[in-house]
Amino acid sequence: MLSRPMTPAGERLLATASELFYDRGIHAVGVDLIAERAGTTKKTLYDRFGSKDNLVALYLRTRFERWQAFVDERLAAVEPGPDQVLAAFDVLAEWLTVNTCGCAFVNANAEIGRTGHPGVAVIHAEKQWMRGRYEQLVRDAGLPAALGAYLHLLHEGAIVALTSGAQEDAVAVARSAARELLATAG
Repeated sequence: MLSRPMTPAGERLLATASELFYDRGIHAVGVDLIAERAGTTKKTLYDRFGSKDNLVALYLRTRFERWQAFVDERLAAVEPGPDQVLAAFDVLAEWLTVNTCGCAFVNANAEIGRTGHPGVAVIHAEKQWMRGRYEQLVRDAGLPAALGAYLHLLHEGAIVALTSGAQEDAVAVARSAARELLATAG
């Protein structure tokens, strides 16, 4: 994405764009607003990122890295086994208490999916990583990796049910369903 180190202005632009894209949506946010809020110019934005599309892709990449670190840090505190698998749902619930607009990748996909946008690859990578993470968790628990795909669908469904369906207990319900799946698989 970037071939040179990030400047302070670039950092401000990325942080500002990230907040705005997540809170308002990608298409609802223009480069003028990003530059103004970051205290820079549009020229600086284009000099630093080349295009709004590249900035969006970097926003998604940065968010993906934050999400990965958050998940890995929290799950490392739990011994491998069924409790660690269920802890993945606790991690999701914790993340969503601060990130109240839901999944940035689902939201971005609604706006840029099915296009040649450079952010689409990041969206797909995050979803593949999360499924793989569940598959690894169940393997570490001595259970079939295929169970990970089911748990991943519960995870994704809980996010959508919470944010789009206003189902406040969606993550708790998904965790309960995961517990039932683990009990029948073990």
